[in-house]
Amino acid sequence: MARKAAGTPATVALTRAGVAFSTHEYVHDPRAGSYGQEAADLLGLPAAQVFKTLLADVDGALVVAVVPVTGTLDLKALAAAAGGKRAAMADPARAERITGYVIGGISPLGQKRALATFLDASAQAYDTVYVSGGRRGLDLGLAPEDLRRLTGASYAAIGARS
Repeated sequence: MARKAAGTPATVALTRAGVAFSTHEYVHDPRAGSYGQEAADLLGLPAAQVFKTLLADVDGALVVAVVPVTGTLDLKALAAAAGGKRAAMADPARAERITGYVIGGISPLGQKRALATFLDASAQAYDTVYVSGGRRGLDLGLAPEDLRRLTGASYAAIGARS
């Protein structure tokens, strides 16, 4: 039986903030190669509007990067945006521990610890972007400016087309 979306820290954070959002559930296939692309495909959403949440280590500090599923994270651009010299993807177990979410379900919203967050500048082109709702099989649609405001994110050109 599927869990209710209202039970995730991400949806609780949005509700408490009074932010309008939509929930989009799908049945996650554990064999899927890309969580974000799977969400776009199964939900029939434009992939450029579906964003994945990644954690990276920038000069020893964890940061959150939110980029379109249609591309990859530009680690050099992320390091520069964060005021650092070098960025590398965070260890998945550490990312899960710090955020309180599982890989494939990490939401930029409602994380256990507030981390510096960078939202790819391409989000500004849309009225609605979609991010993980805090578990595999759940995406949330919301205005990019609401996402930026609630996460304290900075817009930055950190996404690279693959």
